[in-house]
Amino acid sequence: MTTRRNKLIIGTRGSKLALWQANWVKERLKLLYPEIDIEIQKIKTTGDKILDAPLAKIGGKGLFVKEIEEALLSKKVDIAVHSMKDVPIEIPKGLQISAICEREDPRDVFISKDGKSLKNIQAGAVIGTSSLRRTIQLRAIRDDLIVVPLRGNVDTRIKKLKEGQFNAILLAMAGLKRMGFEDMVTETISEEVIIPAVGQGAIGIETRVDDDFINDLIKPLNHEDTSICVLAERAFLSVMGGGCQVPLACHAKIIKNDERSSFIRIIGMIGDPEDKIPIIKGFREGSLSQAQNLGIDLAKELLYRGGQEIIKKIYHREKLSE
Repeated sequence: MTTRRNKLIIGTRGSKLALWQANWVKERLKLLYPEIDIEIQKIKTTGDKILDAPLAKIGGKGLFVKEIEEALLSKKVDIAVHSMKDVPIEIPKGLQISAICEREDPRDVFISKDGKSLKNIQAGAVIGTSSLRRTIQLRAIRDDLIVVPLRGNVDTRIKKLKEGQFNAILLAMAGLKRMGFEDMVTETISEEVIIPAVGQGAIGIETRVDDDFINDLIKPLNHEDTSICVLAERAFLSVMGGGCQVPLACHAKIIKNDERSSFIRIIGMIGDPEDKIPIIKGFREGSLSQAQNLGIDLAKELLYRGGQEIIKKIYHREKLSE
């Protein structure tokens, strides 16, 4: 049990996008509880400190959340605000994801310097992206493009594109919308073509399990449909396993037949960066009550169809390169 407090501290990364998300949560809490003083505390994570290497090469889990979780456990902050795509499946003992806020557009977008689409951009064009997930799916669509790593915040990546370091870049629409760069988008790519990352576009609020006051406080920020979808995606990821060295993607979407009837569709993929046929894809559909089981079943199917061998090969190559 915890007593009522008149002050709340939000822990977050210090990037412009992370601060936007933390302030978004702060504003909604202030509308609900104007009597509570809410402060934002910036915390630098391992992922923020290492900007000269692709995430897949850094290794480890929780690159963008570990230090924030440590602050939460030590009671230096009361809640942690994360991009759900950064949150590992294993949550530290004593912590929980207590709310998943309504998802922004989860799709990836293509931004080219000359306004050409992914289909029409010239062969040999240099494309910048931050993830293996995007890289492998992009190569499956256009194997005549040169894909190179691109790290940094949203505005940093756009600046590098304008400077001519790339012909085009791939980013998440959610971040662009939140930062006010939506008008720069050349093409929005269907989630069926390039499957988004698990949790992409959703904001998660992490709290201490035993902090009843805070847990009750943030309940109204949970968005039921988004929560169902993201938990289904995370169920998929929990079965697939693997770290950021393994290109994985999963996206769940609730489709409404009418006002009274709806179902969930889950698509997923695993890929091997060095295979000639690099991607194994699949999907499941079913009732909302089955959402997490559908994610689990889809993961088992992809592992059976060759995903397990892909994971073994990737980790074998990693050991050889050490």
